[in-house]
Amino acid sequence: MIVCGGNPLAYRLAVALADHAGIKVTVVLPSRKEGHGPLISAISGVRVIEAPLLNAEVLQSAGVAQADALALVDPDDVANIHAALRAQELNANLRLVIRFFNMSLGYRIRELFPGSVVLSDSATAAPLFVAATLGEVPASYAQLPGRGRPTVYVAKRSDVPKDRVLFGLADTTATYDQQRLPVNETDADLVLARANGPISLEAPPPGRLGRFRRRRGRGDWPRIRAAVSPKLAFAALGLLGLLALSVVALAVSMHLSWWQAVYLVVLDAAGAAEPDLTLSGFQQAVQAVVTVTGVTFIPVVIAAVVDAIVKARLATALGRPPPMRDHVVVAGLGNVGSRVVTQLHDLGVPMICVEHDPQARGVLVARRLGVPVVIGDASRDSNLREAHLAQSRALVAVTNNDVTNLEAALHGRAMREGLRVVLRLFDDDLAERVERNFQINISRSVSFLAAPAFTAAMLGRQVLATIPIGRQVLLVAELPISANSAFIGLPVRAADVPRLSRVIALQRRGHEVLDLPAPPEHLLDVGDRIIVAATRTGLTRLSSWSNPATSGRPGNPTVS
Repeated sequence: MIVCGGNPLAYRLAVALADHAGIKVTVVLPSRKEGHGPLISAISGVRVIEAPLLNAEVLQSAGVAQADALALVDPDDVANIHAALRAQELNANLRLVIRFFNMSLGYRIRELFPGSVVLSDSATAAPLFVAATLGEVPASYAQLPGRGRPTVYVAKRSDVPKDRVLFGLADTTATYDQQRLPVNETDADLVLARANGPISLEAPPPGRLGRFRRRRGRGDWPRIRAAVSPKLAFAALGLLGLLALSVVALAVSMHLSWWQAVYLVVLDAAGAAEPDLTLSGFQQAVQAVVTVTGVTFIPVVIAAVVDAIVKARLATALGRPPPMRDHVVVAGLGNVGSRVVTQLHDLGVPMICVEHDPQARGVLVARRLGVPVVIGDASRDSNLREAHLAQSRALVAVTNNDVTNLEAALHGRAMREGLRVVLRLFDDDLAERVERNFQINISRSVSFLAAPAFTAAMLGRQVLATIPIGRQVLLVAELPISANSAFIGLPVRAADVPRLSRVIALQRRGHEVLDLPAPPEHLLDVGDRIIVAATRTGLTRLSSWSNPATSGRPGNPTVS
């Protein structure tokens, strides 16, 4: 197995592959001393090749001609395509696993490399960050093989009809120890459900769409409210209240209809009042108050409008975002930040972004969507104040620097007590401790979430989707029952291992339609296929049982 890259994903992938006995792992990285080079070089049993450029000579020295699989995990899509073309020339049977940000391009490029797998770490992680920001269930789907391409999705048990629940995925009521695939699956509040007909993979899960559509219509209101001076707004509301009381007073004292009372108040407020000594003292007082109020009200309204326009134009001229409230601040516009901004925008959530690199991928995305961007370091409180963090509802810190993310989170908590903070950290152990000790709402490692899917693809397992749960993931994978498989003659339920794996569906030999859910007592035979949701350990174990070279048979493994 060969891994090309010196980033966090390359490190996680190399560690996971090195854990498998009998697999030789080579990592080609640009520098042993920079980035994650020192960590990768310290992995036991991993061969490391240092090469600034990934050319044909370097690939040959890494052993591409004899390799089973090659992972290209550079963040540059074009560089990965170039390297894949070079590798294919050296080994036409090589299994390629390619990291892409632009998945539309990735799916088209995949046609050039038969048997290759294209994956996106940012696409895997972004729904989890978005869901954590909004306090919702991550938008996770899996399209299954077979006629009609049935779809399953993740949802809260309370949001799904009982007849559409396949099984429980996790008990998320525990803050820090969320059990995946619990022994008693009825205790799980997070479930895998069968979709009723086709659904868009870009849309929020059923049950959430209505709420977000209602929210979308209010997207501009916080910006309008924040652009108006509070003092002028209170003055205008106070004067408007006096006019309303005057309408009531005239209607009652002069026995007028409501329309007549409004008519007199409007004319008097516009300065058209005429003295009338025949009126009672109370009526004369009301008329005087209305006239003075009207004379004052019009300048106050004009001042509020002019103040808002000047603020907006000044902010535009200086490149500053307009005043905003109840918005989300996104710090970091790399691959993950770009997807987070796009998904939040699609849900109608107002945002302000902070990014230190004006050429970053997400800056163009944000400006195309009309999202304001503050160019500056997110670890500086002045830039966060410019993004009106103190008036926001959440901070999403997803730069590629752990120190910057942590500093931004702590600045945010200092600016606003109770601010919802979603944090990206590379070290998962640090992420867990930060979440617990600093009361951060959620902290995640993108590479930790994405590595299981890349690892499974390197090992030749057909992974259909990943399901984020807490700081872990479940893999939705397809397992064929081959000749001499240990599963032959055993019921489908033999693949259900508590806390490790659950069978989602069965595709019988020669059938195009899936059995969804899978019949637990069906005896498996050569040519059958099972679709499972499993942990990385569970998928490894199931794959070994279904491997023809394995002589053992499934039993009741000890769960660790």
